Amino acid sequence: MSAIDLRSDTVTLPSPEMREAMYRAELGDDVYGEDPTVNRLQELAAQRMGKEAALFVVSGTMGNLVAMLTHCGRGEGAIMGTRSHTLLNEAGGAAALGGVYILTVPNETDGTIVPAHIEAAIPVDDVHHPRIRLVCLENTHNYCGGNPITAEYTEHVGDLAHGHGAALHLDGARIFNAAVALGKAPSQLAAPADSIQFCLSKGLSAPVGSMLCGSRGFISRALRVRKMVGGGMRQAGVIAAAGIVALERMVDRLQEDHDNAQVLARGIAEIEGLSLDPATVKTNIVFFDYVAKNLPVQQFLAALARDGVLMLALGPGRLRAVTHYGITRSDIDQALAVMARTLKGAS
Repeated sequence: MSAIDLRSDTVTLPSPEMREAMYRAELGDDVYGEDPTVNRLQELAAQRMGKEAALFVVSGTMGNLVAMLTHCGRGEGAIMGTRSHTLLNEAGGAAALGGVYILTVPNETDGTIVPAHIEAAIPVDDVHHPRIRLVCLENTHNYCGGNPITAEYTEHVGDLAHGHGAALHLDGARIFNAAVALGKAPSQLAAPADSIQFCLSKGLSAPVGSMLCGSRGFISRALRVRKMVGGGMRQAGVIAAAGIVALERMVDRLQEDHDNAQVLARGIAEIEGLSLDPATVKTNIVFFDYVAKNLPVQQFLAALARDGVLMLALGPGRLRAVTHYGITRSDIDQALAVMARTLKGAS
């Protein structure tokens, strides 16, 4: 029996159409700018985000790192939320590799940061203080329940940042999920940002890669930074081909993942020992609390895994399940049945 893997949408496997495209991809040396498939993907990504240019990178972490090192010099600062993926899950790369000073401001439960708090955190222009060159937002916001962030809010923060001489970078790893949830074009959500990174390898199901988009000047500078951090690939069209299929074929099906997440959330809310308000689930990420007293949470997860259902613990008693390509409605029903049976059997 294959596992019902709800740990993340990074576990998606490429579609048959992606595999065929990878096999037939026209190739060249991308470090020389000669891979036609990579070039096509970059043009397509820039178009989707409403930006002048784009750069193919290995991962979302690399995309965010390259963006920060392009925007900020050593000793200069970036502001981001306390629950942001870049802060918590990207190995401190900008600080370690670029000497970028990270200033954190608390995220609200919906993933936003109160603009007044951002403004208050920006130091006055004084020799004692680092210059803030960048403000970072995340959309959808992973640790805040996959919540989509509106274009209006992003524009407000962008105006604030620009008014203080800083740029706005958007970690849009799941920007297409946000666009589907809000009924907006991704370019509308990305418009206020000077740069945006989005992942091909999460909900869009490509096996590898992310895109960094911005102005031509920004991408020209980012290209050098990508090379510096080891991101220059050669015949990268083999994987870029899957990214093209991801953008052209996999966006429209994201609503299915959101619908499955709703079914999962409503089912979890009915299981004794689990706590969740289904109204908090907006996209494909389902966070819920484990409140059962008769079985330790790690034993609960281990029992699920033995029955072929995989989930993650992201904090004491805080569990996450993510719906994605390859997870069907019947898989959701089966996962719910396993959870209910496991907790009932432990009572």
